Amino acid sequence: MSRDTLKTLFHPFASDVLPMPQAGERFLFLGAEAGIAPPSGFAAAVVAVQGLRPAYLQLEAAGAEPLPLPEGDGYDGALVLCGKHRGENENRIAEALKRTKTGGLIVVAGGKEDGIQPLRKRLDALGLVVDHMPKYHGVALWFVVPEERSAAVGVLEAAHVTVDGRFRTVAGMFSHDRIDAGSELLAGRLPENFDGNAADLGAGWGYLSVMLAERSPRVNRIDLFEADYQALECAKANMAANCPDVSARFFWQDLAREPIREKYDLVIMNPPFHEGHAAEPSLGKALITAASQALRGGGTLMLVANRGLPYEATLGENFREHGETCRNARYKILWAKK
Repeated sequence: MSRDTLKTLFHPFASDVLPMPQAGERFLFLGAEAGIAPPSGFAAAVVAVQGLRPAYLQLEAAGAEPLPLPEGDGYDGALVLCGKHRGENENRIAEALKRTKTGGLIVVAGGKEDGIQPLRKRLDALGLVVDHMPKYHGVALWFVVPEERSAAVGVLEAAHVTVDGRFRTVAGMFSHDRIDAGSELLAGRLPENFDGNAADLGAGWGYLSVMLAERSPRVNRIDLFEADYQALECAKANMAANCPDVSARFFWQDLAREPIREKYDLVIMNPPFHEGHAAEPSLGKALITAASQALRGGGTLMLVANRGLPYEATLGENFREHGETCRNARYKILWAKK
């Protein structure tokens, strides 16, 4: 379900505070979500950009033709819907500044949980002339693109991060600035003599797949499944840089809705348990079900989870046997046999 901030984003137009974009104009929509139509009279063509596969599919179902990453320039204006990651929000505004023509309008909306007030102050400090108005439990900001915007873009644009001296990531994706402690715990338990086909579900920027390839150099193939398009692009780079001789394939896929069509001997995963701002353990349960359907008879699932997450019942429903390998103060390593 779309957040109230989607309505907040269009409110300055609906309330006649901002002029309606006209036919023949193009607006870039970064962080786009389906669920609300622009107000009557909003005649500009909207190019929606959404890198998260579930939201991308919802936009497609609503009749949009979304892009996973922004393309093109010379837009007449831009819309930016904030999420929960500061770096991602700032990068979206940097993209809007780069791709919108001088004098074009950029409108940004977010809620308190998105850090919208600190973001407004940050834009003010960069010399952008920002107006704002609250509505629907959020705040809409807007400003006109100045002729000189390179300094602001340089500050806001997300720089590539190098983790552990060898993994490339970008702000906004899961654990972009460090190796996740749960994934590290699982990595130390991965097999050292595996020679079959493996899948990494919710692969993120590729850490677990690289660890499996290094621990089991005779692995036949690793397929990485990830719903975040940019994280999957980083995973491609990290696999190529760290284990270039391993056969790997990459699937931008919503595993809760799009079934896996291959069969594997091993599935590894650190399943996500948040969707947007809310904790949602059903995501992990959906990935466990997807893993059971993707494994051959006798195949193994290995996963890490927060100690309090109730995945054991789902494992029991989908696998012949299952158990726990180990745990520490925060995480547990679970296994299951098909």
